[in-house]
Amino acid sequence: MPVTISEQTYYRTAEICLMVGIGKSTLFRWIKEGIMKDAEHRDRRGWRLFTEDEVDRVKTEVNGIRRNHVAETLRESAVSQ
Repeated sequence: MPVTISEQTYYRTAEICLMVGIGKSTLFRWIKEGIMKDAEHRDRRGWRLFTEDEVDRVKTEVNGIRRNHVAETLRESAVSQ
């Protein structure tokens, strides 16, 4: 469930992973590898809180990977024919 602080909505790691269709380990790996920036905000337990803009960046990364995968699959099937 999103958290609202000072009229800003934040999403926890599990929430954005469900929203964009990736696992938490994938998101953490992307953060570690510098593909994605780490969340700027955390709750009192230290859990990451992501803004809408950060969620959009994750969606963009996921969509880019899916497009590349589809293009690669199409190329492979064309070569094998």
